[in-house]
Amino acid sequence: MKFAATIFFANLALSVCAGPLDERYAGAHVSAIAAGDVDAVMRNYTNDATLDWVGGPLNGIYRGKEAIRSVWLKFSAANDGKPRTVQANAMEAYSHPEGVSIEQKAIYGGKVPAKVWHVMVYRGGDLTTEIWQITPALDLSH
Repeated sequence: MKFAATIFFANLALSVCAGPLDERYAGAHVSAIAAGDVDAVMRNYTNDATLDWVGGPLNGIYRGKEAIRSVWLKFSAANDGKPRTVQANAMEAYSHPEGVSIEQKAIYGGKVPAKVWHVMVYRGGDLTTEIWQITPALDLSH
């Protein structure tokens, strides 16, 4: 009986681990950033989410949806509100029953190009923390 309970709880833990759903959210998030669709970018942030933007003119720590929305509006405006091209490597997901961290490197084209290392932390399908690291020497080939 103890063995069966262990298997049951192990399977339950695996079923609540973040996985493809969170990766799909993260992919949609990156696509929305490139498209300049701020409403779609904001879709999965929690009310008390944090965006830690490291480097460039938007450098800073932004807390809460209102502050984060203002950053994405500025990023979109820097490209005259037009969509950007985006090249990205495959996402790396690091799962735990409490949430998932998704890492991705991306190069956003446009009027003001940005080479970025992303980390997005999802808990229960909600984006709670994001790191946007400007990385001038970023190379997607490895």
